[in-house]
Amino acid sequence: MLVSFLAVVLIACGNNSEAQAASGGKGQIGDYVEVLYFHGKQRCLTCRSIEQNTRELLSSKFSRQMKDGKVVFRIIDISKDKNRKMAQKYQVSWSSLFVVSHKNGKEYSENLTEFAFGNSRSSPDKFKSGLAEKITQVLR
Repeated sequence: MLVSFLAVVLIACGNNSEAQAASGGKGQIGDYVEVLYFHGKQRCLTCRSIEQNTRELLSSKFSRQMKDGKVVFRIIDISKDKNRKMAQKYQVSWSSLFVVSHKNGKEYSENLTEFAFGNSRSSPDKFKSGLAEKITQVLR
């Protein structure tokens, strides 16, 4: 089942798109949460919806925390050499979504890729509420 899912993701992500480099999250001090959206040079409609729905959620529900640096959204184009180490760190080779907690000098990450692909396009409200719940949980 997992192999089938991965095959669909790899095939579906073969559409052309404009690449974006990593942004934000540099030089953070203290406890914070990063939402990391990894993508390749080419992205499918579902890949694009993950980015769009994540942006919408963060700007509507977490704008204060983003302004305060407690929540950081990074978009990382894994097709760019400068992002190779980050992709290797999270063992990413295609579009992926991670929520990473930075607490007390330690980092804890959760891979939400399967959840994101299963819900972002077909059930955007479920995607947003699930991601919001995870971010809220990590912020505690």
